[in-house]
Amino acid sequence: MADLPSRVQRFSSAIGDDAVPFGDRILIASGLDKETGGSMSAYTTFLQEGARAELPAPYAEVWVVLSGLLRVGAGSDAVTARAGDYLHVPEQAPGVVEALDDTTMVCVSVPAH
Repeated sequence: MADLPSRVQRFSSAIGDDAVPFGDRILIASGLDKETGGSMSAYTTFLQEGARAELPAPYAEVWVVLSGLLRVGAGSDAVTARAGDYLHVPEQAPGVVEALDDTTMVCVSVPAH
């Protein structure tokens, strides 16, 4: 692993032309990866209304909802989050994430992926 910077770094949460499609109607813009963040990674995700993605992920994440509305989880354990909310999504949490409105969020993962 490269030497990590010892200073504060700033990243944009904007979805630009370099965003990568993830499934249908989901875009991901990388911010912090293993090379720049060491033990953590962070990225911005845009989900168009109606977009769905299956959980679980093989890592834990915190999602900070910047705009929009989404539902995350399985069955009666699913939660709804809106702008200003943040979610802890444990490793191997069951269910789906579904955008109930156009939604932008920042995702932070430990360990980095």
